[in-house]
Formats: sequence, structure tokens, C-alpha cells
Amino acid sequence: MKRFFLVPVLALLLSGCSSNWGWYVVNPSTKAGWTNLSFLLSGLKYTVALSLTAIVISVTLGLLVALPGLSSNRWLRGASRGYVELVRAVPILVMILWVYYGLPQLTGLTIGVFWAGVIALALSDSAFEAEIFRAGIQSIAKGQYEAAYSVSLGYGDTMRYVILPQAIRRILPALGNQLVYMLKMSSLVSVIGMQELTRKANELVVTEYRPLEIYTILVLEYLALILVVSAGVRWLERRMQTDERA
Repeated sequence: MKRFFLVPVLALLLSGCSSNWGWYVVNPSTKAGWTNLSFLLSGLKYTVALSLTAIVISVTLGLLVALPGLSSNRWLRGASRGYVELVRAVPILVMILWVYYGLPQLTGLTIGVFWAGVIALALSDSAFEAEIFRAGIQSIAKGQYEAAYSVSLGYGDTMRYVILPQAIRRILPALGNQLVYMLKMSSLVSVIGMQELTRKANELVVTEYRPLEIYTILVLEYLALILVVSAGVRWLERRMQTDERA
């Protein structure tokens, strides 16, 4: 599979030797090319920090939204469902713009681009996380609840020690997909000036006028980053499955 992926990439790079193409702008063997590559890569830390912070908040918020949705109280279920439907209906780009430009007017607080991006991404993703958690918790057999209650565990301890550990093992692939989704959607925060990978590429295109070459490097940056994250999620899946069998 890797060979099929490498062939078109190598063909693209080799064809770039044509005089009509300008791969020199990202050629690491030249001072200017290395400077441009360093400039592009400097946005990596912001992309990673933004995505990881947002995913931690969205997972926490999603769990808090999912639990009332499992309640026997119809008002709690309605509030949970209403939150999910409302947040999922808002496009993520619109959410970013609203948080950055609109939320400060409502709260009177100044929000920097980083935290505006984190809040917008976390809010948008929390609705999906809530549905993932709800499905995962509902997939646990009722006998697990009964067994926990039979040894005098309360609701909180039952969730913490019995239900959630099993549910997380089942929903881990979905959580990994959401992290990958978060990494990709973080590129939209560039519209409010966040100096992440996409913003850096846009700025370099303005100065070098070589969009094809620069955006190709941007694609490869995201590809490498997501492949690393995907490999990490698969390793964690195997580790948790091994612990469960043990």
C-alpha cells in the first residue's frame, strides 16, 4: 500500500524539475529553500497545540453532555439532545468567526486567536463526542450495571470504574477519528490569523507566488502528522485490547 502512495508522490516531485515549476522555493539544499521550509514547519507546534487542547476540552464536554442524555428524566434528555442538534447544525467555520468576533461583544472579554480557535473547535466537536459517548455507554450490557449495584457502587463509581472503561475501549477508534478530524479542521482557524500550518503556507504563497509547490508541502505536512496520529491510536487500541484479554 505504501508503494502505491509513494509512486505518485515521487512522480510529482520528479516532474517538478521542469523549468515551469518552482520547487526551488522549498529546496532544503539552498538557503532560501531551507528558510521557507522552516517557516512552513514553524506552524506545526500551533496546529498540534490547538488540536490537542481542543480535543481534550471537547471530549470532557461531550461526556458531560452525553450523561444527561442517558437519564430517565425527559428534561435532561431534551437539554442534551437540544445541545447536540443545535451545535451540529452550525458550520465549524461559522462557529470560529462567531466565537472570535461575536463572543467578545457578548461577554466583554478579549479572546486571542488561539483560545478563540480552541473554543470554537471544542464546541463544534463536543456534539459529536457526546453522540459517540452515548452510543458507547448504551452498548454496555445492563448486567454490568446490576453487578455494580449489587456490590453497593453508586452511580458515579459505577460509571467511573465499570461502565466508562469498557465504553472507552469500544469507542476508541471513533475518538481517534475525531482527533484526526480536529487536526484537519484546525486549518480553518487560519481565517482569524492563527499562525498554524495553513496560515504559514498562505503567507508564503503571497511572497513567493508558488502556490502549487507550497501547498504540496502543506499537504505532505498534514499527511505525515495524521499518519503519526493514526499509528498512535492503533497502538493504543492494541494495548487496551491486550490489557482487556489479560
